[in-house]
Amino acid sequence: MDKELEEKVVRSFFTKRIQDRVMFELFSAKKREDALHRLNHNYTKTLREEYMIEIPKPNSCANEIAKLLKQHGAGKECYSISWNKKIDGKELPLLTDLEDAVGYGFPSIVVCIPNKLAYFEAEQGYGPPPRYILKRET
Repeated sequence: MDKELEEKVVRSFFTKRIQDRVMFELFSAKKREDALHRLNHNYTKTLREEYMIEIPKPNSCANEIAKLLKQHGAGKECYSISWNKKIDGKELPLLTDLEDAVGYGFPSIVVCIPNKLAYFEAEQGYGPPPRYILKRET
């Protein structure tokens, strides 16, 4: 786990009122799931909506999402904060990471540029889960 990178993500994309609490939870082995749970149904209260760009449907192809992220400046490697233990807290190739995040059914944030660009997939309810680019001009 990269605490410095995760702090940048929280400070950039999470609402100010919960940032300190989210960082406490992310950095605790026992509480990490609590932070990830905040990204389930109430992600619009957890993430800053002004930086969320919904990806139009159909949007379930990891290759297409990778191309879209590269158009916004993503590199070859990324870092994930995810329910999926296979990718959580790891730096991986962008496409590999997206293949494990897209369609997993639970939330993931795939960080391309820590304080500027990420992919977010919410929890799947009925139908496909909401998918967003998190983009911040700094």
